Amino acid sequence: MHTSHNPERRRFMKTVGLGTAAAGAAAAVGHVTLAQADNTPSVEPKKTTNYHETDHIRAYYASLRD
Repeated sequence: MHTSHNPERRRFMKTVGLGTAAAGAAAAVGHVTLAQADNTPSVEPKKTTNYHETDHIRAYYASLRD
């Protein structure tokens, strides 16, 4: 096996390695941040379903019970 000592190749491999490590660290930090965000209590008001039982709906439910 022939190995050449090419400084450009060595610099490229270092850059690839550092880029991979940085991407992994960024992903880990993003994952922790999202996990922490999920554990914080929500201050948003409760959502309503806009369901209102009207006479028409009560009549429909009554027809189902018959």
